Order: sequence, then C-alpha cells, then structure tokens
Amino acid sequence: MKTKNCFLSLILIVAISGTMNAQEESSLKLSGELLTDQRLLLKNDNNWAWNENRLSLKLDQRVAGNSKFYSEIWLRNIGLPTVASSHDLYNKGIVDPYNLEVREAYVQLNGFLTKNIDLSIGRQRIVWGTADKLNPTDNLNPLDLEDILDFGRRRGSDAINVNYYINNDFSLQGVFIPFFQPANMPVGIFANALNPNMELPQGMVLKSFSDSLTMPKYNLGESSTAGLKFKGFAKGADFSLSYVWGYDGLPYSAKNTLTPVDLTGGTSIHSQLSFIRTHSIGADIATSIAGIGVWAEAAAFIPENNIVMTNDLSAFYPMSPVLVTQDSLLLEKNKPYVKFVIGGDYNFSDGSYINLQYLHGFIHERGNDNMNDYFFLRYEKTILNNKLKIVPIGGGFIVTDWKNIKDNYALVYMPEIAYKATDNAEITLSTVIFDGKGDNLFANLKDYNMLMFKLKYSF
Repeated sequence: MKTKNCFLSLILIVAISGTMNAQEESSLKLSGELLTDQRLLLKNDNNWAWNENRLSLKLDQRVAGNSKFYSEIWLRNIGLPTVASSHDLYNKGIVDPYNLEVREAYVQLNGFLTKNIDLSIGRQRIVWGTADKLNPTDNLNPLDLEDILDFGRRRGSDAINVNYYINNDFSLQGVFIPFFQPANMPVGIFANALNPNMELPQGMVLKSFSDSLTMPKYNLGESSTAGLKFKGFAKGADFSLSYVWGYDGLPYSAKNTLTPVDLTGGTSIHSQLSFIRTHSIGADIATSIAGIGVWAEAAAFIPENNIVMTNDLSAFYPMSPVLVTQDSLLLEKNKPYVKFVIGGDYNFSDGSYINLQYLHGFIHERGNDNMNDYFFLRYEKTILNNKLKIVPIGGGFIVTDWKNIKDNYALVYMPEIAYKATDNAEITLSTVIFDGKGDNLFANLKDYNMLMFKLKYSF
C-alpha cells in the first residue's frame, strides 16, 4: 500500500510542478509515453506470453543553459498474476503485479570550472557506439535483458560523467561508476534463454540444479568501472576511440560441484557463479556515402585473469585420497577476443527504408572460438501520408557453424504493420517466428512463436 501511495504522490508532484512552472523560463517540462505490450503464443492453447503496461515519465529542466536536470521513471504493471494459494489473494502485488523503476535521474552542469567542461552526476544512460542497437563498445551501463526481443536495452548507472570539448570537432569523455551492477536476466517464457545446456558425462542424468553468486566487493578497487573516450569528426565521418575497465555483467560458472543422488546416474549440480573483470578497447565510425548511411564498430575484450571452470567430481569417488576435479580454461589472461558490427541504411524517395547489419559476437558470447555470426535485415515502407507502415521483411539469420550450416543455424522472422491513428498514438501488430537447428540462442526459442500487439501514446 505504501508503494502505491508513493506512485500516486509522485504523479501529483509532477503534475503540480509542471503547472506551477509552466510560465517560467526554467520550467520543468513533462513528457513521456503510455505503452501497452501484449503477446500470446501461436502454438497449443495460445497461452499469454507477455503483459506489460508502462507509463514512462520524463522530466527535463534547463536553467539558462548553465545546468540541466533530467529524469525518466517507469511506472509499470508487468507480468501475469502468480497466485498459488488463497493467501496470495490478500497480496495485491501478486494479484496485480506492478513496480516503479528510476531509469535515469541526473544533473548536468555546463561550463563547470571552465566553459569547455560539462559535468553530469547521477543515474544516467551513457550510450557509446554508432551501430543500430547492437553496440560492442557500449559497455558502461548494465544490460537490461528483461525482454530478450528488445535489443540494446540497458539500465542507467550511478556515475560521474565529464565531457571536455577540445574544439567544435573533438572531445574527450571520462566516466567513473563506483558501483558494479550486473545484468538483469530475461523473465517470463524467456527466463532460460541465456542458460547454457548442461553437458554431463555419459551415464549421468541431471536431477536438480542450484547456484550461488559471488559479487565483487563494494569498494573502489573491486566494484568500480571507469571509461575514457576520444570522439571526433573529420572528412565527413564521426569516429571515436574508447576504453573501459569494468566487468562482464553476465556471470560464468567458476565451479560446478556434481553429487550423485541415486544409483541410476541421477546427478545434482551446484554451480558457483562469478563475474569477469575485463579491459575493453573500442573503435567506431559512421558516415554517409552517396546518401547511404554506413557504420562500423568493434571492441576487443581482454580478461584481467585466466578464467577457469572447475568441475568437482569428488562426491563420485569418496575413497579417493585427493580431490577429483576437471579444469577447463575458458578465457586466457591478456588474450583478447573481438566483437564487431558493420551496417548501413538507406531512405528511398518512395517512403521505404532498408537497414542491414552484420554482427560477429552476441552479448552473451565470449572467446574468439565461441563467436557466432548474425545477419539482421529490415525493410519498411510507409503509405497513406506516413500513417501506415508495413514491414514485410524483418528479422535475422544466424550461423553457428559455417562447416555445417544446415544443422547449425537460426532464423528469426518479424513482419510488422503499424498504424499512426493520431500524431501521438501508434498501434502495431506483429509476429515473431523462430526456427533453426543446433545449440544457439534463437534456435532454442522455436517453441515460442508469438503474436504481438502494441499501443504507444506519446505526450
């Protein structure tokens, strides 16, 4: 009840502030959108796959060009009721799940100490990279994987962000983030999308699985992240060079303890998870050639230490005088692995648009031998004075083994039609079809083909 009252108080404060300051030069401007996102599976009984109703509130205040306040807050009803007993009916948070999330909230001081420096302090989304949503160099903010189909979504970080403008074409940016924030994982039907398949020795059958997570200690040495970026414009091209000392926000299995639970090979696994400290060196460029927008972006990730996964089999050999373990080197210290993306887009005179990207290495892939290739294509056309948008071609093709493509591929097809009912409201109807073979992220989703409906109202 207190959380709900907080929601209402926040809305009232925002409304009153916007009204009182409407006539002032430094007024607090309120904008945002209302989104409803509904999805149901196309197979079996058309089970509901996703329910989200989101009110996004953006507050923006500029004071005579010297400072700026910005925040974005999500008020959401998300998920379906998870009622398991009559006791749950007394908890409105279970019957009607909702939450509040502060996506961004920061103050920017322009001309701090000198006219060439801008300083931002607070929770902020610091976007790096020039590619479309898929950015290997965008490594400061934690991944927000709640919706696996919302590529490129990240959460804000509590940070100190300094921009020094050398001149009109070149600048230097420094970022310090004192607290490590891991990625949040997919929810709903996508909950296991990023979990690796368990490969057990012959004769063993997985009966149960549990894990524990070791977080970095919250001190300046272990939990902090720092980044430096040089950005410029020359010969008609935007480019940048960047460096981040931080963590991979997705954990890895540092140690797996296998325990027999019966005499038929039944096995229980407990996994100790940890995070990898890395150095990442990035570069990107974007320009236009004959009206075609083109971009390229790459990042090399360098582990600070050897990353080893240990399988402890001692419970299967209780009489052994030593521990029975198997070690696998996942990543080698100071040996980089590279992710990159190349793409382009073009607007045709008839109102159609095409976007093509090739990505080597998705967000969860590590090590040069484990990088897969992703080809994404989207073609759309608008008609009826830009009121109706049709996307007959949208999706991607993924190859996990070029030597045997027919058994190691994935196909994602996402046709879409969107109608702009008013200047503020857009209704979208789309489907997503997964298919493929082999062990890869999107092929594993082929049982989750779905129909999606969205309504977005901006104000």
